[in-house]
Amino acid sequence: MQSYFSDLHIHIGRTQSGRAVKITGSKNLTLQNILDVASSKKGLDLIGIIDCHSPEVIGEIEQLIMEEKAQELRLGGVRYERTTLILGSEIEIYDEHCHGPIHVLAFFPTIEIMKEFSKWMSHHLKNIHLSSQRIYCDGLTLQNKVRELGGLFIPAHVFTPFKSLYGKGVVKSLKEVFDPQLIDGIELGLSSDTYMVKDISELNPYTFVTNSDAHSLGKLAREYQKLQLGDVNFQELKLALHEQEGRGVLSNYGLNPLLGKYHETVCANCGESVEEEGLIHCPYCGQSQLIKGVSKRIKELSDTEYHTRQRPPYIHQIPLDFIPGIGPKTIEKLLNVFGTEMNILHHVSVEELAQVIPLKIATTIDLARSGKLGITVGGGGVYGKIEKQ
Repeated sequence: MQSYFSDLHIHIGRTQSGRAVKITGSKNLTLQNILDVASSKKGLDLIGIIDCHSPEVIGEIEQLIMEEKAQELRLGGVRYERTTLILGSEIEIYDEHCHGPIHVLAFFPTIEIMKEFSKWMSHHLKNIHLSSQRIYCDGLTLQNKVRELGGLFIPAHVFTPFKSLYGKGVVKSLKEVFDPQLIDGIELGLSSDTYMVKDISELNPYTFVTNSDAHSLGKLAREYQKLQLGDVNFQELKLALHEQEGRGVLSNYGLNPLLGKYHETVCANCGESVEEEGLIHCPYCGQSQLIKGVSKRIKELSDTEYHTRQRPPYIHQIPLDFIPGIGPKTIEKLLNVFGTEMNILHHVSVEELAQVIPLKIATTIDLARSGKLGITVGGGGVYGKIEKQ
């Protein structure tokens, strides 16, 4: 068996007509551009694109196969160069059991099954062409449909203050909305990590996944996981999520949670951090527009100090575009020499980096990957920042 890198939460930029849209600071966020960047620049062996319920995206995948640029795999997924695409959909639930909207991810093995799911879902949506839109059925109905079709069901970015399971969706337990037996994994989100959530007992049965939730090409592999698989396909991914037949997650890679844009509680009106517990109004401006931080919400949900499940290591990673002094030209130069961003972040020595870029920047990259750079904490929808040396 071999290990592979995966990122299961990537968006395609689309208009209501289904056409790709221009994303500021990147190329068009089209299916093929995502696959090209994932394979050649990011070093991802497996990706999940969550707009595959859209008829236009299905058509693009079928076109790549017809042109012999991609092939559908017998055990699920679509292979493009060195990367396997897992067909996914991000869906918003807000039924009578929810206190707020919840985003979930559903993944399916084949194009035909995704077509069947898309057809079913089109009767419960306003526009099947869009991404991450509300479905007009309850969470249990959706879960059962995904399971019926042999799919995977994963609640997305579960702690973020908006549109997530624990953010506003439930008061205390996922059982308020979902059947625990029909969940295949839990996506942590950018403002948390394994160590922060270890005391939430109801999450103990589930594998944690860490994904980029990327809305631009540059953000691919901002978070990902290293998987122990026999090959890169849907069936192997399913085995890994359930830790069967020697498959599983070897390590999670993600932003230091302090960099996440919802890590600490912040006043939406004045932008000040609010640390004191139990406040309803901002102590600085008096407004009641506090955006509860992920760290505070996790403390509210924590209920045990007895940990029965051994988790893989969670490796904090600072992407190149977060590091001060590194712009697109420097990144491109590094990629041309060292191949992929993963290679640069985790394997290339300072001496090798300094042959391509100034020693000061090479040293900064090394400090970033060893966790020795200062961080201004994120919150209220604003990402944290790496402090300049």
